[in-house]
Amino acid sequence: MEQKLERLLKQLSEAINNSISDSEAVAEVIADIKAAGYDIYVVLEATVGFNKRDEEPQNCATRQGGPELRISPQDIRFLKSLRISVEPKNDREKTA
Repeated sequence: MEQKLERLLKQLSEAINNSISDSEAVAEVIADIKAAGYDIYVVLEATVGFNKRDEEPQNCATRQGGPELRISPQDIRFLKSLRISVEPKNDREKTA
């Protein structure tokens, strides 16, 4: 991974941690839990995904009168993992 990207991800991690740590609402609830006689620890897990912007969508479809649908290569892999076909309707009819 690029050093710049690693640095930015570290900054994001620190920003998320600081925003949670500085939250009065979180501090109040933690205080209430402790007042109820419990010790508490919090483990948060986040998944961060990113793509280079120069990655072009592979498929585009326009519905009549509707917005254009753009599907990235990651979208296609995800849909296929769910066994959802990403072929245009006309292509499916030819193979049927």
